[in-house]
Amino acid sequence: MALADPAGCAKGSEDNNPFPDIIELNVGGQVYITRHPTLVSVPGSLLWEMFTQKNVRSLARDSKGRFFVDRDGFLFRYILDYMRDQQLVLPEHFPERGRLQREAEYFMLPGLVKLLAPKLSEQNSLGDDPCQSDPEELSPGADTARGLSSAAAGRRAGFITIGYRGSYTLGRDSQTDAKFRRVARIMVCGKTSLAKEVFGDTLNESRDPDRPPERYTSRYYLKFTFLEQAFDKLADAGFHMVACNSTGTCAFAHEQTDDRIWTSYTEYVFYRE
Repeated sequence: MALADPAGCAKGSEDNNPFPDIIELNVGGQVYITRHPTLVSVPGSLLWEMFTQKNVRSLARDSKGRFFVDRDGFLFRYILDYMRDQQLVLPEHFPERGRLQREAEYFMLPGLVKLLAPKLSEQNSLGDDPCQSDPEELSPGADTARGLSSAAAGRRAGFITIGYRGSYTLGRDSQTDAKFRRVARIMVCGKTSLAKEVFGDTLNESRDPDRPPERYTSRYYLKFTFLEQAFDKLADAGFHMVACNSTGTCAFAHEQTDDRIWTSYTEYVFYRE
């Protein structure tokens, strides 16, 4: 009995097609499932080149056999939507337009690149499209005035709060070394534009990806688990700590050993004038 292809759950309709009809993709760690005709719907695109070749083994795969593409997994959803019907539909406040245009160029989708390009009004100025480009990523044709205003905005005043949960086990003998657990996740609260400015690529935005730059969020977290690293980045950006607080609780872990597990939540508030 032959085993099914791990990258798909159905074979292609044509005998000479080496790809299954249903294909699983791993794009930057995000898993997508789509049909083979969707991936080849735009002739000349990168996906068309990948999934029309005869040598399937030349394509990279992950540990589970899914076809792997080393690009932005979040933004690929818009690439795939465009491949389905050649139309672009974005959220009302979409802060990643510049990055999505870069992804469209990589996947060789000139139609999508054109849709994402900033539109010019009759006065030869940028139109009122609310989703033109990222405030943090100026387009190559931006004027010097825009660059200066963005640089000034990069040092705006504001608060950023760093929070984390910690825990450790302490035996009944106070002289016994405490068993500490590493910090599982460092949370970031504050204005989106400030958080991106300070932490850059180390900021994980997967829990709140469509937040506009001038809105606040409490759902970001960092890709590292060292508080000192977060403090260094804040200090380099001109922030200083103005307040901190912590709460904690304890409970008996084992009745026989009388060991206690202490858990705490701590927040540090940073401000830049």
